[in-house]
Order: sequence, then structure tokens, then C-alpha cells
Amino acid sequence: MTGALFSYALLAALATALLVAALTDLRARHIANRLNLAIALAAPLWWLAMGLAPMDVAVQLGLAAATFALACVLFAIGQMGGGDVKLLTALALWFTPASFLQLVVLMAVLGGGATLAIAAFNMTPGRREAVRDALAGLVAFAWVWCAGAIVFAIATNRPVVSPGTVEAIAAGLARIGSGIWLAPLAAVLLLGVLLFGMRHILRRQKSRIEVPYGIAIAAASLWVLGSQTLVAARLA
Repeated sequence: MTGALFSYALLAALATALLVAALTDLRARHIANRLNLAIALAAPLWWLAMGLAPMDVAVQLGLAAATFALACVLFAIGQMGGGDVKLLTALALWFTPASFLQLVVLMAVLGGGATLAIAAFNMTPGRREAVRDALAGLVAFAWVWCAGAIVFAIATNRPVVSPGTVEAIAAGLARIGSGIWLAPLAAVLLLGVLLFGMRHILRRQKSRIEVPYGIAIAAASLWVLGSQTLVAARLA
């Protein structure tokens, strides 16, 4: 029982640290190095509480090293802040590879949707580009809606598109007869519209946008923490 309480205390501390990281990133676009260091230094206590074997510890260290290397590439091309890199690396020490992969997917979906939504509101209005602006707004809405659908599907362990919907679409294409050509053509046209709208949004920015990506990392981490890690701690 004491071990279980220790595990819960560590998870509560991590959840608190994630909330602090999200709030500071929202207010000041900054995540303190001390906070990231504290999360990383507390990871061995979590390994001890979960009874990880030396090989399991090596896997966590390797996951953190790989995460840091990939995140540094994103930092170098301006897609992620330094605090976000450190936070994500520290979190890689806590989550199993499978849970961390889900965390990264949720983070990417949430961060990408937030980035495009903020960019859409940051556009400079054009007098002669009303149609393009409307198309760009529609693309931003569609992207955010899809991001929300993916997050909901992951959160509820459901498929993004139900099998019944897929079967209905396939049956409809089969009845048309030329469905074998219609489906890829529609996909190419849709991709073209999305890329055009995103290009228009990025080209018409009033100023450089700063997305608090730490919020997406914290939100994804908290969800995985509650849905998977807490269950693992209960069974350990």
C-alpha cells in the first residue's frame, strides 16, 4: 500500500508540474529549466516505484536520447522552442515507448490544430482576395475539426472513421463504377485545396506567431497520464 501511495504521489507531482509548465508557457512563452530538470530528476524515483529492470531503464534512457535528438532538429528549423524540447525529453523518461508514442501523436495533433487556428486569425485581410481568404478560413476550420475528431477518437479508443462509414463509401464508389478513379482523384483535389489554403494562410501573416506548444505537450501528457500511466501504477 505504501508503494502504491508513493507512485500516486509521484504522478500527482508530475501532473502539477505539467500544469505549471502549461500556465507559464501560456503567460510568458517560457518553461523554466528548473521545472524541466525537476521532472527529469524525479524519473528514477518513478522507475524505482514501478520496479523497472535495468534493461527497462536503458530503454527509457534511449527513448529520451532519441527524443532529444529529433526535438533538436525541430528546434533548429524553428518548429519547437527550447523549453518544449527539454520538457518533451524529460517526459520521455516517465512514459513507456507505447504511451509516449500516443503522447507525441496527441501533442502533434493538438499543436498543429492550434498553430493553424492562430495563424488564420493572424492573417492580414486583403481587399481583392476575399475568395482566397474564405477558402483559407474553411481549410483552417476543417483542419481544426479533423484535429478534434482525431483527439476524440484517441481519447475514447474509437476509430476516427467508423467501419460502417467506410463500407458505405466503398459501396457508393462501387455503384458509380468509376469509383476506382474517383477516390484517388478526390483525394488529390482535397490535398491540393488544403495545401493551397495553408500556403495562403502562412503567406498573409501580420507578424510572426508564437504558439504555446508547451500547452499541447502538457495536455497530451496529462491525458496519457490519466488513461494509461495511472492504471499501470495501480497494477504495479
